[in-house]
Amino acid sequence: MNRQIFAGLFTEGTTDVRFLESVVRKTLEDVAFDCQGQIETQVKTIEINKLGLGFVDQVLEASRKGFNEYGITLLCVHTDADYYTDSRVMESKITPAINRLKEQNETEYCKILVSVIPVHMTEAWMLADKDLLKSEIGTQKNNFDLGIHPMPQDIADPKETIINAIRIVQSDLTRRKRNRGLDISELYQIIGQKIELSQLENLDSFRKFKESLKSAFRELGFLY
Repeated sequence: MNRQIFAGLFTEGTTDVRFLESVVRKTLEDVAFDCQGQIETQVKTIEINKLGLGFVDQVLEASRKGFNEYGITLLCVHTDADYYTDSRVMESKITPAINRLKEQNETEYCKILVSVIPVHMTEAWMLADKDLLKSEIGTQKNNFDLGIHPMPQDIADPKETIINAIRIVQSDLTRRKRNRGLDISELYQIIGQKIELSQLENLDSFRKFKESLKSAFRELGFLY
């Protein structure tokens, strides 16, 4: 009989979901491939009412809802680092959430948390494959001309960097084409679907997510 891992995904924002849902799914499949036997994997985005809740309480509610309504066995929790490392957000958000989950009843909560912490933010992972990004915004300009030449995790505001690259490309278009201009919101899902894990693995923050996922698989007895 096939074994199954059903992962929940809880993100900071709706645009993050569009990119991360595919990335998390592909990473789950990749880790499951190294397990003994056949492992089926599924991902369910967990949506909650965040009004009035701090980060830790949001995670607790996502864990409770995901466990009770969908039967998730692990919860992938996304939050941007908004810094050059994940140290601050680990200390202020992820570790407190893990500690609170440990205190909860295992019959009501999913207690295995996998952190997803892009440095500085999700858009940095979108810059992991710059050729793919350029293909999607329709340009053959070089990385320097577009301002996307630094290493993704060295860019303090990768979202604005991508937006500016789109502006540069559109400035060369005819007025009619420019009026049908591309918006960054259109890129999250398509890049998430197309990007190869081998490109993301060049980023330390993605490798940490993958290692955290492997630890969760070991805790569940799927990986040794």
